[in-house]
Amino acid sequence: MNVLLAGGGTGGHLIPALALARELTRARPDLDPVLVGAERGLEAQVLPRYPYRYHLLPFEPIYRHSWWRNLRWPLIAGRVWRSVGQVLDRERPAIVIGTGGYAAGPVVWRAQRRGVPTVLQEQNAFPGLTTRWLTRSARQIHLGFPEARGRLTPGPTTQVFAFGNPIPPPEGSDRAAAARAFGLDPGRPTVLVFGGSQGAHAINEAVGKMLGADGGGLGRANLLWGVGPSHLPRWEACATPGRVVVRGFFDPMSEAYSLADLVICRAGAMTTAELCAWGKASVLVPLPTAAADHQTANARALSLAGAAVLLPESELATGALAALIGTLLDDPSRREALAARARGRGHPNATAEIVSKILTEIA
Repeated sequence: MNVLLAGGGTGGHLIPALALARELTRARPDLDPVLVGAERGLEAQVLPRYPYRYHLLPFEPIYRHSWWRNLRWPLIAGRVWRSVGQVLDRERPAIVIGTGGYAAGPVVWRAQRRGVPTVLQEQNAFPGLTTRWLTRSARQIHLGFPEARGRLTPGPTTQVFAFGNPIPPPEGSDRAAAARAFGLDPGRPTVLVFGGSQGAHAINEAVGKMLGADGGGLGRANLLWGVGPSHLPRWEACATPGRVVVRGFFDPMSEAYSLADLVICRAGAMTTAELCAWGKASVLVPLPTAAADHQTANARALSLAGAAVLLPESELATGALAALIGTLLDDPSRREALAARARGRGHPNATAEIVSKILTEIA
């Protein structure tokens, strides 16, 4: 029995689809997850490394700012319509799950027109266009942030759940073991900084400036710094044995999270889900160019809940990050309060809970 999972274009939509595919096969070995993505999306490089069948179709995004690029859509709409229909004809899915992004919309929409049950998984506090568009005809909607509920108009029979985002449950080592793995002193507080798999230029510049000024707020702490692979040549010389570890990225993240007392990072949906599941105090610096400014919505939701500190990227140049790090390192009770509130919003078992509900829709 086939289950179609449509989503991609970015890792924030592809990672949930892969997490759900893994859990579906664990819970029901008779199910065959089939992933659908875009030829031009990240999934074209990622999906060949996984054991699932997949289809890459000629989807293109809807451009929000360079609107003239959308003039191509009349030329490709026919190809998209035919390719989606061919996938549905070939796979005959028992259910279609959309995890967002431009790779999900056409597949879920055409499945709904055919009467195939559909489920949506929305990662962000501000729902994406695909989710808002397809809500009324979906059987289930699974939210990463409960705050997204007020921006949706579900149909009369649509069930809405807020189990959190599908991430791997925390499986870390103890703090001392993690410190040994990085060659750091477990008796010092540790600050973890990263900007996603590609890094974050603005955050890197702010941290580099702090290190150049005798450490700034980082002078009395260990630093785990994921600068992004393309930024590594510039910053790797900042590594200091026993105090500063510089990597392109941390994979897996478990040891870094196990050691971190404070995290500085972007506010993507999957990152914030991990921070809450691990119960980490954090300073969130949203990417200001993210679609519909959804990262700011994510960070604001956690900030209002007392589960994180929101720092706009525009304030990095003012030295605000150094001041915040210093304040939080000097105030363990505030860090613990942030961590406790984050933990209270964490959903380490979200993937299993989401799949358990999805299975109720499959005969």
